[in-house]
Amino acid sequence: MAQTAQTPDTFDVVVIGGGSTGENVADYAHEGGLSVAMVERGLVGGECSYYACMPSKALLRPGQALAAARRVDGAAQAVDGGLDAAAVLQRRTTFTHGWDDSSQVRWADGAGITVVRGSARLDGDRRVVVASEGGGAGEGEGGGAGAGAGGSGGAGAGGDAGTAGGGGERVLRARHAVVLATGSEPRTLPVEGLAGTRHWTTRDATSARAVPGSLVVVGAGVSGVELAQAYARLGARVTLVARHQVLASFAPQVSERVGRALGESGVDVREGVSPSSVERPGGPDAAVVVHLDDGTAVTADELLVAVGRRPATTGLGLETVGVQLDDGAPIEVDDSGRVTQVEDGWLYAAGDLTGRAPLTHQGKYAGRVVGDAIAARAAGTLGDEVEAWTRYASTSDHVAVPQVIFTDPEVAHVGLTDADAREHGRRVRTVEEDLGDVAGASLVADGYSGWAQLVLDDESDVVLGATFVGQDVAELLHAATIAVVGEVPLGRLWHAVPAYPTMSEVWLRLLEADRRR
Repeated sequence: MAQTAQTPDTFDVVVIGGGSTGENVADYAHEGGLSVAMVERGLVGGECSYYACMPSKALLRPGQALAAARRVDGAAQAVDGGLDAAAVLQRRTTFTHGWDDSSQVRWADGAGITVVRGSARLDGDRRVVVASEGGGAGEGEGGGAGAGAGGSGGAGAGGDAGTAGGGGERVLRARHAVVLATGSEPRTLPVEGLAGTRHWTTRDATSARAVPGSLVVVGAGVSGVELAQAYARLGARVTLVARHQVLASFAPQVSERVGRALGESGVDVREGVSPSSVERPGGPDAAVVVHLDDGTAVTADELLVAVGRRPATTGLGLETVGVQLDDGAPIEVDDSGRVTQVEDGWLYAAGDLTGRAPLTHQGKYAGRVVGDAIAARAAGTLGDEVEAWTRYASTSDHVAVPQVIFTDPEVAHVGLTDADAREHGRRVRTVEEDLGDVAGASLVADGYSGWAQLVLDDESDVVLGATFVGQDVAELLHAATIAVVGEVPLGRLWHAVPAYPTMSEVWLRLLEADRRR
């Protein structure tokens, strides 16, 4: 039923942001017996569902499947031709439901969560003002204003859905908690001409209606390398501009292997250079010219700027509740999600805008923790302090964050790298193996090329981190995550016998390599 402007509505919990993080907060708090309103200005389901994780992986998968078939003698001879770009884009669109969030709104309604469309801001203790700007569920291809790669969809422009009011402002009050789950937004670069030159963000790249003839990608982090390879395999001439090197924050072996694979996919990788200026001298729809600081220039049909993301905190009214942040800084929270700058503990945050682990699965994990913690505190069964590794603490944020880069080869990592561990003062050793030497890998692809590394703690003799590079290594990651989270001693891991012949046999090879040291 429509609400009139400035009508106060009271819920136990108000969640600002209806991405997957906000959805998890709302769902778990409601299952804990609380009434919940969830405010979203864009598409319910958030960035991951419509503009990040799902569509980008849908763009990558056909090229991976084709390459995998060509690596197996007998199947390779049956492969004729390349990718059908139009079919790939259409399949991508099915994963976004045509950028229509109706099914997500129905889920929320069925789960007992009140969806409110509009742009939300804090306006004092447990008080949220929502400005409705009209519109409706399902904003269409290239539309939507929700922020938050990693699934923490932002609160902002939208329209009516179920209980939402059309026009004016609606005041929501929370009996127990307000939760911020507005995610993140793309970073930009202070490059001459960039702001006034039409260019793509990752949103444009994942929702494009056609493959450009040529593309310049600025930024060689996860999004940059994934989209560069996806578009190269779809037929675009792609140039990747990396300020340092490909995937510079990962181990050197990762950078080297993925960089080489990008080149083999047709990507022109330019490392150690940055854009100095950008222009479309022929007009807004003409070719873009990217001038680099080494004196060269690259001309292309489109320019994608993929230089990372920052917490989406602008316009949330944080100053009205005493939270002071530098521009683009994350909101600090404790392990239960409470915002540390608000003393009486009613304000929580989860997902990308906390800066703790800006990944979809970690945002959902934090959302579950926050929902449970709020419900338990409302029931009087949980105090201010939370115990690590319970349902009320996001402990894994500190030690066991898993991540997959869905390039070909894939990169799967969890925990600490060797460099990170030593920087934290840990006494560690590493063991490495060539995945191609594992029988299971040789069946996956002829001439399989891959690499695996474990970072081991010298004192406790447990796994602190693991990295795998190669075709299909994403499926190796959860075993490593369990080993790190469970602090499983190496002596016990010897009894976790990998099935033969599978790629998981690399665990045995790594343990044997450590034994031979």
